[in-house]
Amino acid sequence: MVLGRRFYQKDTLKVAQNLLGCFLIRQIGKKKVKGIIMETEAYIGEDDLASHASKGKTPRTEIMYGEAGHAYVYMVYGVYHCLNIVTENKNFPAAVLIRGVANIEINSKSNPLFYSPPLKGGEDIVLDGPGKLCKFFKINRKLNDWDLTKREKLWIEKPSGKSAIAKKDIKKSKRVGVDYAGKCKHYLWRFYLG
Repeated sequence: MVLGRRFYQKDTLKVAQNLLGCFLIRQIGKKKVKGIIMETEAYIGEDDLASHASKGKTPRTEIMYGEAGHAYVYMVYGVYHCLNIVTENKNFPAAVLIRGVANIEINSKSNPLFYSPPLKGGEDIVLDGPGKLCKFFKINRKLNDWDLTKREKLWIEKPSGKSAIAKKDIKKSKRVGVDYAGKCKHYLWRFYLG
């Protein structure tokens, strides 16, 4: 079932945790790429010095102030794209960064069901970084402001017949790469399954 607008309109910290275990799905022509979200980070309000919104509303951050459930896609280092999902209420800048995905599955007409080849030791491929994830899923600025509540191009689904991930299975830590963010660098707003 595709996650609807109400799912994203909730508290950002809850959304960041509730996205764990859900499927990130990308439709590219007749090919569908799917993976389980394993890692997220929350960015909340203009007071969060790690957030792009800490500088206020700009042409870049305008989407963060928009409707929940839309993609906020930006580039870092002029090379890598990052996928965020806008949360909470309009005019309040908050979003969840999708940092990691595992158990990649690709469906296409020529190859009905293909699972990512296992790494050494028999483990599935894990895309453990927002840049790797976006490259693999072909997510770029063309999908900036994309409505993820539609079942087209890019969306997120809750696994059918499966309950939410238990709180005890969710780990918390500091966000990655935000040492510049003063006291905000200490916030335990990174969530992951491990």
